[in-house]
Amino acid sequence: MPFKFEKLKIWQIALELAGEISDMVKAFPKDELFILTFQIKRASDSVVLNITEGSTLQSDKEFSRFLVMANRSAMEVIGCLYLAKQRKYIDQTVFTEKYTKYENLIIKIQSLINSLNK
Repeated sequence: MPFKFEKLKIWQIALELAGEISDMVKAFPKDELFILTFQIKRASDSVVLNITEGSTLQSDKEFSRFLVMANRSAMEVIGCLYLAKQRKYIDQTVFTEKYTKYENLIIKIQSLINSLNK
């Protein structure tokens, strides 16, 4: 029997995006390994993990709290994307693609938060 989070579209999207981020940072310079590379991977993983953890709790209020943390982590990914673009580790095309995907995920998570808080 699947867990609740496995059925959530936002979790599926976040998991896919975390994989994309992991693949993207393989091209980052080695001197960024414990700085930007670690930070963006940690933030993208955090989106997935907060949705996972929050979905196992008993109340909508608690789930909403974890979704807020997931959204914050998604915003952190966007900040890291700006740094990666500024440092010329990614080009405008990659930036726009990842930015748009995270923007859409944030909108979906926020929509779920709003529905839980009604």
